Amino acid sequence: MTNLHHLAEQAVRQALNAGRTVAAAESLTAGMVSAVLADTAGASGMLQGGVVAYQNSVKVDVLGVPASLLAAVGSVDGDVAAAMAAGVRTALGADIGVATTGVAGPEEHDGKPVGTVFIGLATPDGSSAFEYAFTGNRADIRGQACGAALERLLAVLPS
Repeated sequence: MTNLHHLAEQAVRQALNAGRTVAAAESLTAGMVSAVLADTAGASGMLQGGVVAYQNSVKVDVLGVPASLLAAVGSVDGDVAAAMAAGVRTALGADIGVATTGVAGPEEHDGKPVGTVFIGLATPDGSSAFEYAFTGNRADIRGQACGAALERLLAVLPS
């Protein structure tokens, strides 16, 4: 977790310096991104909150992900990750939304292999997604997804 804490400290510092707020929408990480940020001193100045959207119904009802999109592509998809990030940004009134969705294992999901992860990012300029292929056990993949989310967050924060 040391690397995650280092990334979180950087993200909190850069968000505070830039006056930006952040919200997280998490599926496979189930709150890990929010928790790692909240473990960092100063997080209360930048972390709006988070939504653990493990079930598709939460993605639709809370985050506003179109049910038709989920029906067409499943939950492990770049467009879903981008929609989750945009949805949490709006729902929690944050400057930046970050989202995680993927397959931690041990079995594939929605036809996607274990280790497939999408990180969604939403800013005032729009939303996007990034695809990853991680290896390891369930905990390893969740940890790598959390790290990737923090790295993507850092990339949109002024340094």
